[in-house]
Amino acid sequence: MAAEQEIGRAQHLHTFFFFPFSIDQNAIMIDHESIWRDCPQWIDGLDAWIAAHCTQAGAPVLAALGPWSRNKLQRFDMDSRAYQNMVFFHPIVRRVFFDRTEPGQQSEALLRAYRIPLDGKQLKLEAEDARGRSASVDITSLRLYLFDNSIGLLCIGVEARDISLDHALWINEMMRKVYPSSGRQLREGRMPSRTALVLHQEGAAPKVLVEERFQTARMIGYLPPLSRVIKSLLYFTSYERQEFEPVLDERMIVYSYLSVDPASVPPDYVQSRDYKVLISRFLWVDRWSDRYRYDRDFAEEQLKKFLYSRWAHQGTYYGFTSYSNVTITIGSFGAEEHELSEGFLIYRMFRGRYFITAIAALFYRATLLDFAEEAALVSRHLFRKYAIGELTRADFKRADNLLSEFQHFSNYWYFGELANKDEEQEHFQMQCDAYRLGPMKDEVESEIEKLNNSLDRFLAVRNTEAVNRLAMISTILGGGAMITGFFGMNFAREFGDFLFEGKSSPAPHYLAIAFVSVIFVGALLFAFYLISSNWTDYKPILLPQSKRDRTHADSLRRVAGENSEEEDA
Repeated sequence: MAAEQEIGRAQHLHTFFFFPFSIDQNAIMIDHESIWRDCPQWIDGLDAWIAAHCTQAGAPVLAALGPWSRNKLQRFDMDSRAYQNMVFFHPIVRRVFFDRTEPGQQSEALLRAYRIPLDGKQLKLEAEDARGRSASVDITSLRLYLFDNSIGLLCIGVEARDISLDHALWINEMMRKVYPSSGRQLREGRMPSRTALVLHQEGAAPKVLVEERFQTARMIGYLPPLSRVIKSLLYFTSYERQEFEPVLDERMIVYSYLSVDPASVPPDYVQSRDYKVLISRFLWVDRWSDRYRYDRDFAEEQLKKFLYSRWAHQGTYYGFTSYSNVTITIGSFGAEEHELSEGFLIYRMFRGRYFITAIAALFYRATLLDFAEEAALVSRHLFRKYAIGELTRADFKRADNLLSEFQHFSNYWYFGELANKDEEQEHFQMQCDAYRLGPMKDEVESEIEKLNNSLDRFLAVRNTEAVNRLAMISTILGGGAMITGFFGMNFAREFGDFLFEGKSSPAPHYLAIAFVSVIFVGALLFAFYLISSNWTDYKPILLPQSKRDRTHADSLRRVAGENSEEEDA
Protein backbone atom coordinates (compact mmCIF):
# COMPACT_ATOMS: atom_id res chain seq x y z
CA MET A 1 0.00 0.00 0.00
CA ALA A 2 2.87 2.36 0.80
CA ALA A 3 4.32 1.80 -2.67
CA GLU A 4 0.95 2.58 -4.26
CA GLN A 5 0.66 5.78 -2.20
CA GLU A 6 4.12 6.82 -3.34
CA ILE A 7 3.25 6.18 -6.97
CA GLY A 8 -0.12 7.86 -6.80
CA ARG A 9 -3.50 6.76 -8.01
CA ALA A 10 -5.64 7.37 -11.06
CA GLN A 11 -9.02 8.76 -10.15
CA HIS A 12 -10.35 7.95 -13.63
CA LEU A 13 -8.81 6.35 -16.70
CA HIS A 14 -10.81 6.42 -19.93
CA THR A 15 -9.06 5.17 -23.05
CA PHE A 16 -10.24 4.65 -26.59
CA PHE A 17 -8.10 2.23 -28.56
CA PHE A 18 -8.35 3.23 -32.23
CA PHE A 19 -7.75 0.50 -34.81
CA PRO A 20 -7.63 2.02 -38.32
CA PHE A 21 -7.95 -0.43 -41.20
CA SER A 22 -8.28 -0.33 -44.96
CA ILE A 23 -11.01 -2.33 -46.68
CA ASP A 24 -10.19 -3.80 -50.07
CA GLN A 25 -13.21 -2.30 -51.81
CA ASN A 26 -12.67 -4.11 -55.10
CA ALA A 27 -12.36 -7.49 -53.36
CA ILE A 28 -15.50 -6.86 -51.28
CA MET A 29 -17.57 -5.76 -54.28
CA ILE A 30 -16.48 -8.88 -56.17
CA ASP A 31 -17.19 -11.19 -53.22
CA HIS A 32 -20.55 -9.54 -52.49
CA GLU A 33 -21.61 -8.46 -55.95
CA SER A 34 -25.31 -8.95 -55.20
CA ILE A 35 -25.22 -6.22 -52.52
CA TRP A 36 -23.61 -3.54 -54.68
CA ARG A 37 -25.34 -4.48 -57.93
CA ASP A 38 -27.97 -1.78 -57.40
CA CYS A 39 -25.90 0.61 -55.27
CA PRO A 40 -24.33 3.47 -57.22
CA GLN A 41 -21.81 4.23 -54.46
CA TRP A 42 -19.70 2.13 -52.08
CA ILE A 43 -21.17 3.84 -49.02
CA ASP A 44 -24.74 3.01 -50.08
CA GLY A 45 -24.13 -0.71 -49.64
CA LEU A 46 -22.44 -0.66 -46.23
CA ASP A 47 -25.61 -1.10 -44.16
CA ALA A 48 -26.71 -4.06 -46.26
CA TRP A 49 -23.21 -5.57 -46.14
CA ILE A 50 -23.11 -5.52 -42.34
CA ALA A 51 -26.73 -6.65 -42.06
CA ALA A 52 -25.99 -9.64 -44.31
CA HIS A 53 -23.67 -11.01 -41.59
CA CYS A 54 -26.02 -10.55 -38.63
CA THR A 55 -26.80 -14.27 -38.51
CA GLN A 56 -23.25 -15.44 -39.15
CA ALA A 57 -22.66 -18.79 -37.48
CA GLY A 58 -19.71 -19.30 -35.17
CA ALA A 59 -19.46 -15.66 -34.05
CA PRO A 60 -19.70 -15.70 -30.22
CA VAL A 61 -19.30 -11.93 -29.94
CA LEU A 62 -22.15 -11.42 -32.38
CA ALA A 63 -24.34 -13.94 -30.55
CA ALA A 64 -23.66 -12.50 -27.10
CA LEU A 65 -23.61 -8.76 -27.81
CA GLY A 66 -25.63 -8.39 -30.98
CA PRO A 67 -24.64 -6.90 -34.34
CA TRP A 68 -23.37 -3.47 -35.23
CA SER A 69 -26.28 -1.06 -35.54
CA ARG A 70 -26.35 2.29 -37.30
CA ASN A 71 -25.75 5.16 -34.89
CA LYS A 72 -27.12 8.17 -36.75
CA LEU A 73 -27.43 11.57 -35.09
CA GLN A 74 -31.08 12.45 -34.77
CA ARG A 75 -31.32 15.08 -32.04
CA PHE A 76 -30.02 18.60 -32.67
CA ASP A 77 -31.43 20.85 -29.93
CA MET A 78 -28.92 22.90 -27.96
CA ASP A 79 -28.79 20.44 -25.06
CA SER A 80 -27.95 17.52 -27.34
CA ARG A 81 -24.40 16.26 -27.66
CA ALA A 82 -24.62 16.51 -31.47
CA TYR A 83 -25.43 20.23 -31.32
CA GLN A 84 -22.69 20.98 -28.77
CA ASN A 85 -20.10 19.16 -30.88
CA MET A 86 -21.12 20.33 -34.34
CA VAL A 87 -21.10 24.06 -33.58
CA PHE A 88 -17.34 23.98 -33.01
CA PHE A 89 -16.64 22.98 -36.61
CA HIS A 90 -16.98 24.74 -39.94
CA PRO A 91 -20.16 24.00 -41.95
CA ILE A 92 -18.43 21.82 -44.55
CA VAL A 93 -16.94 19.71 -41.72
CA ARG A 94 -20.41 19.26 -40.24
CA ARG A 95 -21.56 17.88 -43.58
CA VAL A 96 -18.70 15.42 -43.91
CA PHE A 97 -17.87 14.06 -40.45
CA PHE A 98 -21.29 13.72 -38.81
CA ASP A 99 -23.58 10.84 -39.70
CA ARG A 100 -26.81 12.77 -39.31
CA THR A 101 -30.32 12.16 -40.54
CA GLU A 102 -33.26 14.54 -40.36
CA PRO A 103 -36.76 14.03 -41.77
CA GLY A 104 -36.97 15.06 -45.41
CA GLN A 105 -33.21 15.54 -45.80
CA GLN A 106 -30.67 13.33 -47.50
CA SER A 107 -27.48 12.59 -45.58
CA GLU A 108 -24.38 14.23 -47.03
CA ALA A 109 -21.97 12.51 -44.63
CA LEU A 110 -19.22 10.46 -46.19
CA LEU A 111 -19.10 8.05 -43.28
CA ARG A 112 -21.38 5.59 -41.54
CA ALA A 113 -21.27 5.38 -37.74
CA TYR A 114 -22.17 2.14 -35.95
CA ARG A 115 -22.16 0.89 -32.39
CA ILE A 116 -22.81 -2.29 -30.44
CA PRO A 117 -25.08 -1.32 -27.52
CA LEU A 118 -23.72 -2.48 -24.18
CA ASP A 119 -26.63 -1.37 -21.99
CA GLY A 120 -27.17 -3.91 -19.24
CA LYS A 121 -24.05 -5.87 -20.25
CA GLN A 122 -20.81 -6.01 -18.29
CA LEU A 123 -18.16 -6.62 -20.91
CA LYS A 124 -14.51 -6.65 -19.93
CA LEU A 125 -11.23 -6.57 -21.81
CA GLU A 126 -8.63 -8.74 -20.10
CA ALA A 127 -4.89 -8.95 -20.71
CA GLU A 128 -1.99 -10.75 -19.09
CA ASP A 129 1.67 -11.21 -19.92
CA ALA A 130 4.30 -13.91 -19.45
CA ARG A 131 5.55 -12.32 -16.21
CA GLY A 132 2.28 -12.63 -14.33
CA ARG A 133 1.03 -9.07 -14.77
CA SER A 134 -2.61 -8.67 -15.74
CA ALA A 135 -5.49 -6.24 -15.96
CA SER A 136 -9.23 -6.35 -16.47
CA VAL A 137 -11.10 -3.19 -17.50
CA ASP A 138 -14.69 -2.39 -18.37
CA ILE A 139 -15.49 -1.92 -22.04
CA THR A 140 -17.97 0.96 -21.99
CA SER A 141 -18.30 1.60 -25.71
CA LEU A 142 -17.81 -0.16 -29.02
CA ARG A 143 -17.91 2.13 -32.03
CA LEU A 144 -17.23 1.63 -35.71
CA TYR A 145 -16.77 4.22 -38.45
CA LEU A 146 -16.76 3.23 -42.12
CA PHE A 147 -15.83 5.93 -44.60
CA ASP A 148 -16.75 6.31 -48.25
CA ASN A 149 -13.13 5.83 -49.33
CA SER A 150 -12.91 2.31 -47.78
CA ILE A 151 -11.14 3.40 -44.58
CA GLY A 152 -12.54 1.94 -41.37
CA LEU A 153 -11.94 2.85 -37.74
CA LEU A 154 -12.75 0.54 -34.83
CA CYS A 155 -12.96 2.23 -31.41
CA ILE A 156 -12.82 0.19 -28.21
CA GLY A 157 -13.52 2.35 -25.18
CA VAL A 158 -12.38 1.09 -21.76
CA GLU A 159 -12.63 2.65 -18.31
CA ALA A 160 -11.17 2.05 -14.88
CA ARG A 161 -11.43 4.05 -11.64
CA ASP A 162 -9.35 4.28 -8.50
CA ILE A 163 -6.35 2.30 -9.73
CA SER A 164 -2.65 2.89 -9.24
CA LEU A 165 -0.91 5.01 -11.85
CA ASP A 166 1.48 2.21 -12.80
CA HIS A 167 -1.53 -0.04 -13.44
CA ALA A 168 -3.15 2.65 -15.62
CA LEU A 169 0.02 2.98 -17.68
CA TRP A 170 0.28 -0.81 -18.08
CA ILE A 171 -3.30 -0.95 -19.37
CA ASN A 172 -2.61 1.62 -22.08
CA GLU A 173 0.74 0.15 -23.07
CA MET A 174 -0.28 -3.51 -23.24
CA MET A 175 -3.90 -3.50 -24.36
CA ARG A 176 -3.09 -1.54 -27.52
CA LYS A 177 -1.07 -4.45 -29.00
CA VAL A 178 -2.88 -6.35 -31.79
CA TYR A 179 -0.12 -8.74 -32.90
CA PRO A 180 3.45 -9.53 -31.80
CA SER A 181 6.36 -8.15 -33.77
CA SER A 182 8.41 -11.19 -32.69
CA GLY A 183 8.27 -14.20 -30.37
CA ARG A 184 10.65 -12.35 -28.04
CA GLN A 185 7.94 -9.82 -27.27
CA LEU A 186 5.77 -12.57 -25.82
CA ARG A 187 8.58 -14.25 -23.91
CA GLU A 188 9.84 -10.98 -22.43
CA GLY A 189 6.40 -9.75 -21.41
CA ARG A 190 6.36 -6.80 -23.80
CA MET A 191 3.22 -8.15 -25.46
CA PRO A 192 0.16 -9.73 -23.80
CA SER A 193 0.36 -13.51 -23.84
CA ARG A 194 -3.42 -13.47 -23.55
CA THR A 195 -6.13 -10.96 -24.40
CA ALA A 196 -9.82 -11.74 -24.16
CA LEU A 197 -13.33 -10.33 -24.30
CA VAL A 198 -15.18 -11.64 -21.26
CA LEU A 199 -18.89 -11.19 -20.55
CA HIS A 200 -19.89 -11.06 -16.89
CA GLN A 201 -23.48 -11.98 -16.13
CA GLU A 202 -25.21 -11.82 -12.78
CA GLY A 203 -25.58 -15.22 -11.22
CA ALA A 204 -23.41 -16.94 -13.83
CA ALA A 205 -19.74 -17.60 -14.35
CA PRO A 206 -17.87 -15.17 -16.62
CA LYS A 207 -18.11 -16.19 -20.26
CA VAL A 208 -15.06 -15.86 -22.46
CA LEU A 209 -16.37 -14.70 -25.83
CA VAL A 210 -13.04 -14.72 -27.61
CA GLU A 211 -9.40 -14.84 -26.59
CA GLU A 212 -6.02 -14.64 -28.27
CA ARG A 213 -2.82 -16.26 -27.01
CA PHE A 214 -0.66 -16.14 -30.18
CA GLN A 215 0.69 -19.63 -29.54
CA THR A 216 1.15 -19.89 -33.29
CA ALA A 217 1.35 -16.96 -35.67
CA ARG A 218 2.40 -16.53 -39.29
CA MET A 219 1.99 -14.00 -42.06
CA ILE A 220 -1.12 -14.10 -44.23
CA GLY A 221 0.31 -13.13 -47.59
CA TYR A 222 1.87 -9.76 -46.81
CA LEU A 223 -0.36 -9.22 -43.77
CA PRO A 224 0.70 -9.89 -40.17
CA PRO A 225 -1.33 -12.14 -37.86
CA LEU A 226 -4.11 -10.22 -36.16
CA SER A 227 -5.67 -10.69 -32.73
CA ARG A 228 -8.89 -12.69 -32.67
CA VAL A 229 -10.34 -9.94 -30.48
CA ILE A 230 -10.13 -7.47 -33.37
CA LYS A 231 -11.28 -10.00 -35.98
CA SER A 232 -14.28 -10.99 -33.85
CA LEU A 233 -15.48 -7.37 -33.75
CA LEU A 234 -14.99 -7.02 -37.51
CA TYR A 235 -17.00 -10.20 -38.12
CA PHE A 236 -18.57 -8.87 -41.32
CA THR A 237 -15.30 -8.97 -43.25
CA SER A 238 -12.66 -11.67 -43.58
CA TYR A 239 -9.03 -11.08 -42.67
CA GLU A 240 -8.03 -14.51 -43.99
CA ARG A 241 -9.48 -13.64 -47.40
CA GLN A 242 -7.52 -10.36 -47.24
CA GLU A 243 -10.66 -8.25 -47.41
CA PHE A 244 -9.11 -5.71 -45.02
CA GLU A 245 -5.69 -4.91 -43.60
CA PRO A 246 -4.29 -2.89 -40.67
CA VAL A 247 -3.12 0.54 -41.72
CA LEU A 248 -0.54 1.04 -38.96
CA ASP A 249 1.78 -1.24 -36.99
CA GLU A 250 1.23 -3.73 -34.17
CA ARG A 251 -0.20 -1.02 -31.90
CA MET A 252 -3.55 0.68 -31.84
CA ILE A 253 -3.66 4.44 -31.42
CA VAL A 254 -4.21 5.43 -27.79
CA TYR A 255 -6.69 8.26 -27.20
CA SER A 256 -6.72 8.53 -23.44
CA TYR A 257 -7.87 10.60 -20.47
CA LEU A 258 -6.19 10.31 -17.07
CA SER A 259 -7.32 12.10 -13.96
CA VAL A 260 -4.81 11.85 -11.10
CA ASP A 261 -6.31 11.59 -7.64
CA PRO A 262 -5.10 14.79 -5.89
CA ALA A 263 -5.28 13.07 -2.48
CA SER A 264 -2.66 10.51 -3.59
CA VAL A 265 0.05 13.01 -4.58
CA PRO A 266 1.87 15.84 -2.76
CA PRO A 267 0.31 19.35 -2.77
CA ASP A 268 3.03 20.73 -5.06
CA TYR A 269 2.75 17.83 -7.51
CA VAL A 270 1.65 20.04 -10.42
CA GLN A 271 4.99 21.85 -10.49
CA SER A 272 7.10 18.80 -9.67
CA ARG A 273 9.48 16.85 -11.85
CA ASP A 274 7.59 13.67 -10.90
CA TYR A 275 4.49 14.99 -12.67
CA LYS A 276 6.49 15.74 -15.82
CA VAL A 277 7.90 12.20 -15.72
CA LEU A 278 4.36 10.80 -15.39
CA ILE A 279 3.21 12.97 -18.31
CA SER A 280 6.10 11.73 -20.45
CA ARG A 281 5.26 8.09 -19.63
CA PHE A 282 1.58 8.68 -20.38
CA LEU A 283 2.34 10.55 -23.60
CA TRP A 284 4.75 7.96 -25.00
CA VAL A 285 2.56 5.08 -23.73
CA ASP A 286 5.32 3.66 -21.56
CA ARG A 287 5.19 1.77 -18.28
CA TRP A 288 5.73 3.29 -14.87
CA SER A 289 9.08 4.59 -13.73
CA ASP A 290 10.18 7.42 -11.43
CA ARG A 291 12.45 8.83 -14.15
CA TYR A 292 12.36 9.62 -17.85
CA ARG A 293 12.77 6.68 -20.16
CA TYR A 294 14.97 8.72 -22.50
CA ASP A 295 17.76 11.20 -21.83
CA ARG A 296 16.41 13.94 -19.60
CA ASP A 297 17.37 16.85 -21.85
CA PHE A 298 15.97 15.04 -24.90
CA ALA A 299 12.72 14.13 -23.12
CA GLU A 300 12.11 17.64 -21.75
CA GLU A 301 12.83 19.19 -25.15
CA GLN A 302 10.40 16.79 -26.83
CA LEU A 303 7.74 17.52 -24.20
CA LYS A 304 7.86 21.19 -25.19
CA LYS A 305 7.16 20.13 -28.76
CA PHE A 306 4.42 17.55 -28.12
CA LEU A 307 2.55 19.08 -25.15
CA TYR A 308 -0.21 21.68 -25.34
CA SER A 309 0.25 23.70 -22.15
CA ARG A 310 -2.38 26.44 -22.30
CA TRP A 311 -3.89 25.07 -19.06
CA ALA A 312 -0.65 23.85 -17.45
CA HIS A 313 -1.14 26.22 -14.48
CA GLN A 314 -4.16 24.10 -13.55
CA GLY A 315 -2.24 20.85 -13.99
CA THR A 316 -3.94 20.01 -17.32
CA TYR A 317 -1.88 18.96 -20.32
CA TYR A 318 -2.75 17.66 -23.77
CA GLY A 319 -0.18 15.63 -25.68
CA PHE A 320 0.14 14.42 -29.25
CA THR A 321 2.44 11.86 -30.85
CA SER A 322 2.15 9.64 -33.92
CA TYR A 323 0.61 6.88 -31.76
CA SER A 324 -1.13 8.74 -28.91
CA ASN A 325 -3.45 11.60 -28.11
CA VAL A 326 -3.69 12.11 -24.35
CA THR A 327 -5.36 14.35 -21.79
CA ILE A 328 -3.99 14.40 -18.25
CA THR A 329 -5.21 16.46 -15.32
CA ILE A 330 -5.26 16.56 -11.53
CA GLY A 331 -8.67 15.67 -10.10
CA SER A 332 -11.86 17.36 -11.26
CA PHE A 333 -12.77 20.96 -10.61
CA GLY A 334 -14.89 23.84 -11.80
CA ALA A 335 -13.28 26.02 -14.45
CA GLU A 336 -14.21 29.68 -14.04
CA GLU A 337 -17.88 29.87 -15.08
CA HIS A 338 -17.95 26.23 -16.20
CA GLU A 339 -19.73 24.62 -13.28
CA LEU A 340 -18.75 21.17 -12.15
CA SER A 341 -22.44 20.34 -11.69
CA GLU A 342 -22.79 20.48 -15.49
CA GLY A 343 -20.07 17.86 -15.83
CA PHE A 344 -16.30 18.18 -15.71
CA LEU A 345 -15.35 20.41 -18.64
CA ILE A 346 -12.07 18.68 -19.49
CA TYR A 347 -13.69 15.25 -19.55
CA ARG A 348 -16.64 16.56 -21.62
CA MET A 349 -14.25 17.95 -24.21
CA PHE A 350 -12.30 14.67 -24.23
CA ARG A 351 -15.49 12.74 -25.06
CA GLY A 352 -16.83 15.38 -27.41
CA ARG A 353 -15.18 17.70 -29.89
CA TYR A 354 -11.60 16.59 -29.16
CA PHE A 355 -12.69 13.04 -29.87
CA ILE A 356 -13.98 14.19 -33.27
CA THR A 357 -10.77 16.04 -34.14
CA ALA A 358 -8.78 12.94 -33.15
CA ILE A 359 -10.97 10.81 -35.43
CA ALA A 360 -10.57 13.27 -38.32
CA ALA A 361 -6.78 13.49 -37.99
CA LEU A 362 -6.40 9.71 -37.77
CA PHE A 363 -8.70 9.29 -40.76
CA TYR A 364 -6.49 11.65 -42.76
CA ARG A 365 -3.38 9.72 -41.78
CA ALA A 366 -4.93 6.33 -42.59
CA THR A 367 -6.19 7.64 -45.93
CA LEU A 368 -2.81 9.03 -46.97
CA LEU A 369 -1.06 5.78 -46.02
CA ASP A 370 -3.68 3.89 -48.01
CA PHE A 371 -3.16 6.18 -51.01
CA ALA A 372 0.59 5.60 -50.81
CA GLU A 373 0.10 1.84 -50.91
CA GLU A 374 -2.45 2.01 -53.71
CA ALA A 375 -0.21 4.29 -55.79
CA ALA A 376 2.66 1.83 -55.36
CA LEU A 377 0.50 -1.16 -56.38
CA VAL A 378 -0.95 0.64 -59.40
CA SER A 379 2.54 1.74 -60.49
CA ARG A 380 3.85 -1.81 -60.23
CA HIS A 381 0.84 -3.17 -62.11
CA LEU A 382 1.23 -0.64 -64.93
CA PHE A 383 4.97 -1.20 -65.16
CA ARG A 384 4.48 -4.94 -65.60
CA LYS A 385 1.76 -4.44 -68.23
CA TYR A 386 3.87 -1.82 -70.02
CA ALA A 387 6.89 -4.14 -70.10
CA ILE A 388 4.97 -6.75 -72.08
CA GLY A 389 3.01 -4.23 -74.14
CA GLU A 390 -0.42 -5.18 -72.77
CA LEU A 391 -1.71 -1.95 -71.29
CA THR A 392 -5.48 -1.74 -71.65
CA ARG A 393 -8.08 0.92 -71.21
CA ALA A 394 -8.94 -0.60 -67.80
CA ASP A 395 -5.35 0.02 -66.71
CA PHE A 396 -5.53 3.67 -67.68
CA LYS A 397 -8.91 3.92 -65.96
CA ARG A 398 -7.40 2.48 -62.78
CA ALA A 399 -4.83 5.28 -62.70
CA ASP A 400 -7.48 7.88 -63.57
CA ASN A 401 -9.64 6.62 -60.68
CA LEU A 402 -6.71 6.93 -58.29
CA LEU A 403 -6.15 10.53 -59.34
CA SER A 404 -9.87 11.29 -59.14
CA GLU A 405 -10.15 9.79 -55.66
CA PHE A 406 -7.17 11.76 -54.42
CA GLN A 407 -8.57 15.00 -55.83
CA HIS A 408 -11.89 14.28 -54.13
CA PHE A 409 -10.12 13.61 -50.84
CA SER A 410 -7.97 16.72 -51.17
CA ASN A 411 -10.79 19.04 -52.23
CA TYR A 412 -13.72 17.71 -50.19
CA TRP A 413 -12.42 15.61 -47.28
CA TYR A 414 -9.21 17.30 -46.23
CA PHE A 415 -9.35 20.53 -44.23
CA GLY A 416 -6.33 22.33 -42.86
CA GLU A 417 -8.63 24.34 -40.59
CA LEU A 418 -11.09 21.87 -39.13
CA ALA A 419 -12.54 23.87 -36.24
CA ASN A 420 -13.73 27.43 -35.82
CA LYS A 421 -12.21 28.01 -32.35
CA ASP A 422 -8.54 28.62 -31.61
CA GLU A 423 -8.05 25.94 -28.96
CA GLU A 424 -9.72 23.18 -30.98
CA GLN A 425 -7.77 24.20 -34.09
CA GLU A 426 -4.51 24.26 -32.15
CA HIS A 427 -5.17 20.73 -30.88
CA PHE A 428 -5.94 19.55 -34.39
CA GLN A 429 -2.84 21.20 -35.84
CA MET A 430 -0.58 19.62 -33.23
CA GLN A 431 -2.01 16.18 -34.01
CA CYS A 432 -1.57 16.81 -37.75
CA ASP A 433 2.05 17.79 -37.15
CA ALA A 434 2.63 14.63 -35.10
CA TYR A 435 1.16 12.57 -37.94
CA ARG A 436 3.21 14.49 -40.56
CA LEU A 437 0.05 14.97 -42.60
CA GLY A 438 1.33 17.93 -44.61
CA PRO A 439 4.50 16.25 -45.93
CA MET A 440 2.65 12.96 -46.44
CA LYS A 441 -0.06 14.64 -48.48
CA ASP A 442 2.47 16.51 -50.63
CA GLU A 443 4.47 13.33 -51.25
CA VAL A 444 1.43 11.24 -52.21
CA GLU A 445 0.10 14.01 -54.43
CA SER A 446 3.46 14.26 -56.20
CA GLU A 447 3.63 10.49 -56.74
CA ILE A 448 0.11 10.29 -58.18
CA GLU A 449 0.69 13.29 -60.45
CA LYS A 450 3.95 11.80 -61.76
CA LEU A 451 2.19 8.48 -62.37
CA ASN A 452 -0.55 10.15 -64.39
CA ASN A 453 1.90 12.39 -66.27
CA SER A 454 3.89 9.35 -67.37
CA LEU A 455 0.68 7.66 -68.52
CA ASP A 456 -0.35 10.79 -70.39
CA ARG A 457 2.98 10.80 -72.26
CA PHE A 458 2.68 7.10 -73.01
CA LEU A 459 -0.91 7.53 -74.19
CA ALA A 460 0.05 10.47 -76.41
CA VAL A 461 2.75 8.37 -78.11
CA ARG A 462 0.36 5.46 -78.41
CA ASN A 463 -2.36 7.62 -79.94
CA THR A 464 0.13 9.08 -82.41
CA GLU A 465 1.15 5.59 -83.47
CA ALA A 466 -2.50 4.59 -83.88
CA VAL A 467 -3.21 7.64 -86.03
CA ASN A 468 -0.12 6.91 -88.15
CA ARG A 469 -1.33 3.34 -88.72
CA LEU A 470 -4.72 4.59 -89.82
CA ALA A 471 -3.02 7.09 -92.14
CA MET A 472 -1.01 4.25 -93.69
CA ILE A 473 -4.14 2.16 -94.21
CA SER A 474 -5.92 5.14 -95.72
CA THR A 475 -2.97 5.77 -98.05
CA ILE A 476 -2.91 2.18 -99.28
CA LEU A 477 -6.67 1.88 -99.75
CA GLY A 478 -7.02 5.39 -101.09
CA GLY A 479 -4.11 4.95 -103.49
CA GLY A 480 -5.66 1.82 -104.98
CA ALA A 481 -9.01 3.53 -105.32
CA MET A 482 -7.39 6.51 -107.00
CA ILE A 483 -5.52 4.34 -109.50
CA THR A 484 -8.62 2.30 -110.29
CA GLY A 485 -10.72 5.38 -110.71
CA PHE A 486 -8.08 7.09 -112.80
CA PHE A 487 -7.89 4.26 -115.28
CA GLY A 488 -11.58 3.41 -115.14
CA MET A 489 -12.78 6.93 -115.80
CA ASN A 490 -10.14 8.19 -118.21
CA PHE A 491 -9.35 5.29 -120.57
CA ALA A 492 -11.89 3.65 -122.85
CA ARG A 493 -12.28 2.63 -126.49
CA GLU A 494 -9.42 0.23 -127.48
CA PHE A 495 -7.90 0.25 -123.97
CA GLY A 496 -11.25 -0.57 -122.45
CA ASP A 497 -11.95 -3.29 -125.02
CA PHE A 498 -8.55 -4.81 -124.44
CA LEU A 499 -8.33 -4.68 -120.61
CA PHE A 500 -11.82 -4.24 -119.21
CA GLU A 501 -13.98 -6.05 -121.76
CA GLY A 502 -11.46 -8.63 -123.03
CA LYS A 503 -12.89 -8.57 -126.54
CA SER A 504 -9.61 -9.10 -128.43
CA SER A 505 -8.09 -11.56 -125.96
CA PRO A 506 -9.47 -12.78 -122.56
CA ALA A 507 -6.03 -13.39 -121.01
CA PRO A 508 -5.13 -9.73 -120.28
CA HIS A 509 -8.64 -9.18 -118.92
CA TYR A 510 -8.37 -12.05 -116.43
CA LEU A 511 -4.81 -11.10 -115.53
CA ALA A 512 -6.01 -7.58 -114.74
CA ILE A 513 -8.81 -8.97 -112.59
CA ALA A 514 -6.34 -11.22 -110.73
CA PHE A 515 -3.89 -8.38 -110.23
CA VAL A 516 -6.52 -5.99 -108.91
CA SER A 517 -7.98 -8.72 -106.66
CA VAL A 518 -4.57 -9.49 -105.17
CA ILE A 519 -3.96 -5.82 -104.48
CA PHE A 520 -7.46 -5.41 -103.02
CA VAL A 521 -7.31 -8.51 -100.80
CA GLY A 522 -3.72 -7.71 -99.76
CA ALA A 523 -4.70 -4.18 -98.76
CA LEU A 524 -7.67 -5.46 -96.73
CA LEU A 525 -5.56 -8.15 -95.06
CA PHE A 526 -2.86 -5.64 -94.23
CA ALA A 527 -5.46 -3.27 -92.72
CA PHE A 528 -7.00 -6.15 -90.76
CA TYR A 529 -3.56 -7.16 -89.50
CA LEU A 530 -2.70 -3.65 -88.32
CA ILE A 531 -6.01 -3.21 -86.50
CA SER A 532 -6.13 -6.68 -84.94
CA SER A 533 -2.52 -6.61 -83.75
CA ASN A 534 -3.20 -3.26 -82.07
CA TRP A 535 -6.77 -4.02 -81.01
CA THR A 536 -6.34 -2.47 -77.56
CA ASP A 537 -5.89 0.94 -79.21
CA TYR A 538 -9.11 0.71 -81.22
CA LYS A 539 -11.40 -1.36 -78.99
CA PRO A 540 -12.55 1.56 -76.76
CA ILE A 541 -13.84 3.55 -79.75
CA LEU A 542 -15.48 0.58 -81.48
CA LEU A 543 -17.07 -1.34 -78.59
CA PRO A 544 -19.05 0.01 -75.61
CA GLN A 545 -17.71 -0.42 -72.08
CA SER A 546 -18.83 -3.49 -70.22
CA LYS A 547 -20.69 -3.08 -66.95
CA ARG A 548 -17.72 -4.52 -65.08
CA ASP A 549 -15.42 -1.85 -66.52
CA ARG A 550 -17.83 0.83 -65.35
CA THR A 551 -18.14 -0.49 -61.78
CA HIS A 552 -14.98 -1.95 -60.32
CA ALA A 553 -11.70 -3.60 -61.19
CA ASP A 554 -9.92 -6.63 -59.83
CA SER A 555 -8.16 -6.30 -56.49
CA LEU A 556 -4.46 -5.53 -56.74
CA ARG A 557 -3.95 -6.17 -53.01
CA ARG A 558 -5.49 -9.61 -53.00
CA VAL A 559 -3.44 -10.53 -56.08
CA ALA A 560 -0.31 -9.32 -54.28
CA GLY A 561 -1.13 -11.50 -51.29
CA GLU A 562 -1.81 -14.56 -53.42
CA ASN A 563 1.48 -14.07 -55.27
CA SER A 564 3.38 -13.91 -52.00
CA GLU A 565 1.84 -17.19 -50.84
CA GLU A 566 2.91 -18.81 -54.11
CA GLU A 567 6.45 -17.52 -53.61
CA ASP A 568 6.52 -18.90 -50.05
CA ALA A 569 5.39 -22.29 -51.33
